[in-house]
Amino acid sequence: MADVFVSYARSDKSRVAPLVKAILAKGWTVWWDPEITPGQEFDDQIDAEIDAAKAVVVVWTPTSVASRWVRGEAREGADRGILVPVRFDNARLPMDVRAIHTIDLDSWGEDPSSPPVQELLDALGGMIARAPAQAGSPAGGAASPEEKEGPLFKICVLPFVNMSGDPEQEYFSDGITEDVITDLSKVSALGITSRNSAFMYKGEHVDIPKVASDLNVSHVLEGSVRKAGGRVRISAQLVDASTNNHIWAERYDRDSSDIFALQDEISEAIVKALRLRLLPEEKEAIERRSTGNAEAHNFYLMARQAYVNSNDIDPRASEAIIRLCKRAIEIDPEYALAWTLMAIGYRRLREAHGGTSDEGMASVDRALELNPNLAEAHAIKAQLLLGDGEAEEAAKEVAIALEADPESYEVNRSAGRLNYQLHEYAEAARYYEKAAALMQTDLNSSSILISIYTALGDSAGARRAGEMTLERTEAVLEHDPNNSMVAGYSAYALAALGEGDRAKARMERALLIDPDNLNMRYNFGCALCVYLQDKEAALEMMGPVYETITETFLPYAKADPDLELLRDEPRYIAMVEAAEARLAKEK
Repeated sequence: MADVFVSYARSDKSRVAPLVKAILAKGWTVWWDPEITPGQEFDDQIDAEIDAAKAVVVVWTPTSVASRWVRGEAREGADRGILVPVRFDNARLPMDVRAIHTIDLDSWGEDPSSPPVQELLDALGGMIARAPAQAGSPAGGAASPEEKEGPLFKICVLPFVNMSGDPEQEYFSDGITEDVITDLSKVSALGITSRNSAFMYKGEHVDIPKVASDLNVSHVLEGSVRKAGGRVRISAQLVDASTNNHIWAERYDRDSSDIFALQDEISEAIVKALRLRLLPEEKEAIERRSTGNAEAHNFYLMARQAYVNSNDIDPRASEAIIRLCKRAIEIDPEYALAWTLMAIGYRRLREAHGGTSDEGMASVDRALELNPNLAEAHAIKAQLLLGDGEAEEAAKEVAIALEADPESYEVNRSAGRLNYQLHEYAEAARYYEKAAALMQTDLNSSSILISIYTALGDSAGARRAGEMTLERTEAVLEHDPNNSMVAGYSAYALAALGEGDRAKARMERALLIDPDNLNMRYNFGCALCVYLQDKEAALEMMGPVYETITETFLPYAKADPDLELLRDEPRYIAMVEAAEARLAKEK
């Protein structure tokens, strides 16, 4: 198994060969133009090699962007956080990898010492150094058929269109989409595209074959939801991407209290249309709900929408999450998911304003009492414990959460946060990369990745994270230019990308709009330290932060590598000591 997997279009081979030579010269092994082992399926060998690789280089050209194989291999690399894309001829990149920093090689002239190739080699070096000693199977060879058995069909569930004529019903159509994704994910014969990838197409007129090619799926499910007057109408159709023909379509018109039975019917109809058979345990898993009350579920979907469409530093959204979840559990006190989401709201408020973990811990403990295997509940408990300074207990909860659901956003975020505070930056990067990929609105994970890669000396990784953060913040600021909290993340990203003047201008404007926003000030202080190297300005920025810093946030700040410039400064040391003394008195 090779260190580096190179994906490219066969017609570009002559162009790729000098690049492979430059990678080989660093002493790394490369899989790119293989001799197929006799009797071995080509797809199986590719799967085994890409699973074992420590880095995936995708060579984008106008030819390769049209290749579903190259796109699929790029998606695999991106999902694992080991994709390093390069480009020739200004090729137009697929939508789902545009946020990943891509190195242009048109000017490299086949010179291994040229800046773009050095940037590529630096990125590969960082990934290979962070990889486990041996990726892939324990024997280092191809995985056994049992290990490699995968889904028979891959499906993208596009966001169901809200046809209610009321934008406020968007939460319901999005919730139906997420529920269908969750249900179909329980069928072992199906591979379901993540919510984040599917929701990139929300609000767009989509070309089904193009979506299928971009996401490397065999089928696409699309639909619409109309909810009014206690009735719900759902139309759905499953499209075979290879023919662009419907293989199943149905319209359901029911009372809204029948929503769970309706979702079960949709899942079972799709399985039947694909001529599959549900295993008894899969049917049971689909029909097992955290609540059987449609009204409670409706309030939970509202809270879930507030959660997905906001970030940790939005107190109004956190308060809305708590209120809506309280209403849900008033209706159904045994609704474990609602107890968990309410704990998330409390955790957010605590990080923003301080206080105890009591309400959040009580909520998450109730969730675990109802469902001891709920991964997100263990993940949130880990974050609350970490805020209380109980890193060892937090680590136990993270381990349980990862075992229960390694694909969960909150689980990966908790694992990233734990490793970050323990200065295990390579591990933290892996989990934060996954979290950022799973939640498009997550500014915190992408911003922390800048700090992590900077601490690791991985300039290419820091740049990719900076570009991701900037893209996400710009999307928010385009519609809400006075959002000072998002401006804080944006200025940090700009500073990391070397755009110091733009970063400072954004800081000045944001401070005029919201001078008392301490989360924003903290981000500005970090940017001034590590990227703009302005110690005096950083100390001035951090003064008000430490005057009111919370007991939860102080350990995080003390561990933050971005503040290394200030560690030995008497003024900074005094700030920390004063904060510790104040917090000790408040106990």
